Amino acid sequence: MARETQSESDSVPKIKDVISIRDFSRDQIEKLLNLADKMGQVFHSGSDVLRGKILATLFMEPSTRTRLSFTTAMYKLGGQVIGFDSPEMSSVAKGENLSDTLRAVENYCDVIVLRHHLEGAARLAADYTRVPIINAGSGAEEHPTQALLDLYTIKKELGRIDGLKIALLGDLKYGRTVHSLSYALALFDTSLVFVSPETLRMRREVTLDLKNMGAKVEEFKDLQKVISDIDVLYVTRIQRERFPDPTEYEKLKGSYQVNLEILKNAKPTLIIMHPLPRIDEIVPEVDETPHAKYFKQPYYGVLVRMAILKSLLT
Repeated sequence: MARETQSESDSVPKIKDVISIRDFSRDQIEKLLNLADKMGQVFHSGSDVLRGKILATLFMEPSTRTRLSFTTAMYKLGGQVIGFDSPEMSSVAKGENLSDTLRAVENYCDVIVLRHHLEGAARLAADYTRVPIINAGSGAEEHPTQALLDLYTIKKELGRIDGLKIALLGDLKYGRTVHSLSYALALFDTSLVFVSPETLRMRREVTLDLKNMGAKVEEFKDLQKVISDIDVLYVTRIQRERFPDPTEYEKLKGSYQVNLEILKNAKPTLIIMHPLPRIDEIVPEVDETPHAKYFKQPYYGVLVRMAILKSLLT
């Protein structure tokens, strides 16, 4: 929960735990993004600001970018990293429950990054531990640090967040990245466009929450109807691992594909983002266009996670 406490500088938000993007205010987010700007120089020169600090990465689900991003961020700030990247490599494989794992691991570290297949796992972890918890993805619920790096990407590439029309495409029902990003964007003056198959529409409770927050929300099934009006296209894959029924996945995989033909009607300034990994929802030819920003997001992610770790631990 992003509770503010006394900070050495008004420009550095002091936060305790990163569980949900909904725990953040717009002011806290903007301070983190501003701090991420300062991390750009640190990324190249290195720092010892977190010297003596240890980050534990507990990944109960597969991860490439998030795990390596946090590891890189900690090393760049002078800290050290311990942990595992699959439950088979831990006592979880022996039947140990999450709370016991956390109670043991907190003795070895100063902050824990947790990815878990169950919704609510990160908040439970925060209740059980004395050290800060960072939610690196909890089931289909949320992925708050991804939302923060997505906001940072938009800001860096387009110069602003306010006033933009942003389309989220693909699996909006099970996609935790789009849930967190939607809540984050609702804190800004943006227009949200949800594009998905009927059965993968944004969860009703999320849509209602967003509207109650004052967000402008539209829903479509056809990307062609909105491609000429949007400033950001955020693409997500259809996630096989989230479907309770494999036959439902088989019906819906490949529902959308962003290709050069579709982009003929896009604004020249449109940026395309993706949390990755991608399967076939963006064709490789798009990678060479100025629209493609999904391979810059990982770099921006390191800077944002450096800012988060510095805010949590200094």
